[in-house]
Amino acid sequence: MKNANISRKDFLRNSALGLAGLSLTPALVKGQSKVESGVLKNPKTTSRYTLKNVRLETGFVYEDGDVIATKTDLFSVVIANGKIESVGANKSDADSIDAKSMLMLPSFKDMHIHLDKTYYGDKWQAVRRKGGVKGMIALEQQMLPEMLKDSTYKAEKIIALLQSKGSAFARSHVNIEPTSRLQSLKNLQKALAHKEEGFGAELVAFPQHGVYYTDTVPFMKDAAQTDIDFIGGLDPYSIDGAIEKTVDFTVQLALDHNKGIDIHLHETGESGLKTVEYLIDKVNENPNLKGKTYLSHCFVLGKLDKSKQQEVAEKLAAAQIGIVSTIPFGWLIMPIPTLTKYGVEVMTGNDSIVDHWNTFGTGSVLYKANIAAQLYGQVSEFGLSRMLKLATAGPIPLDDNGAQQWPKAGDEANVILVDASCSAEVVSRMSPIESLIYKGNIVY
Repeated sequence: MKNANISRKDFLRNSALGLAGLSLTPALVKGQSKVESGVLKNPKTTSRYTLKNVRLETGFVYEDGDVIATKTDLFSVVIANGKIESVGANKSDADSIDAKSMLMLPSFKDMHIHLDKTYYGDKWQAVRRKGGVKGMIALEQQMLPEMLKDSTYKAEKIIALLQSKGSAFARSHVNIEPTSRLQSLKNLQKALAHKEEGFGAELVAFPQHGVYYTDTVPFMKDAAQTDIDFIGGLDPYSIDGAIEKTVDFTVQLALDHNKGIDIHLHETGESGLKTVEYLIDKVNENPNLKGKTYLSHCFVLGKLDKSKQQEVAEKLAAAQIGIVSTIPFGWLIMPIPTLTKYGVEVMTGNDSIVDHWNTFGTGSVLYKANIAAQLYGQVSEFGLSRMLKLATAGPIPLDDNGAQQWPKAGDEANVILVDASCSAEVVSRMSPIESLIYKGNIVY
């Protein structure tokens, strides 16, 4: 077999680039990594290379004031030291990586997922319902010791799935409770270290079994002293029986350790609304938490009448509290258009992929954007292109006026190449993602 000593990493990269149709020419300019046997060798963040024939969006086409199409053109993009160094006129005859006229977009971000506990990579198991959230907590307490034995391996498998769907970043909630203590966090950190060249993450210390329902306080305090990014929470009223006590603990722990906050809130009744309003008050009292506080799910918003939704949306926006929304959630449709209209940051994620809570996760946040477009009637060129924000967690190529805002020199080189003509087509058709680059590293 020719070149039998090729590394597994090089083999996978070579195969992926071949499938993507990327053409690597035999020489790059001085200072770039060398191309050998069709493989761009170890394109670390210190390397420099050029992509030619890159399709980028440049503006909108209007008819009677409505956006009816998206303009694109071909460019050459230089990537160096993990960033986009320049975007310039296309040099189709240059010695560089040929993007084959594929559309470049920001890579995706899964902003609510549980990488630390999953069946993914193991045998199939359907969900076993055990009497509400507290029943599921009891089931999880039984299961965790066995799940922890190979949770690092399974986390790596999920990360690979996310990468294959165009995501190079995730916000992962990590169990912190008396059963696993900090072991789930340690196991996930190992997986992330193994994948760091092609994937990034921020972590939420998540008291899955309640802060006070089980004696989780000392373990949350230990977790807060690590390099996690957010202090999490779970349904303060229905699990811990006390909104103020639990939220106060969460807020103070975040303040003491300069962390953000991301609380799971499933409650749809009066307690859910009271939790939202109390958190808004606490953030307004502590402005350092503005822009660093999130409510995941927050299903109560979907149960409010329209005027109340608007009132709460205004308050969330003023406190700079974001919503990380599940799309969809059974019969409940969240008021995402209202939230975005009033300036609330809205993101999404897969939540569970395949675990004891849910088995419907696909690993694709583009799928979430597609479903959202259908739910909210975003069928126009303009509307579809705006829904891409849900997949990228923010940056999209054109602003609302059609001015090009991405990519720019200095942006991190976290990009995908897609077989599509424009963002609107990508969202509507869930177009094939052919290549992923993270911090300049060609993942596939």
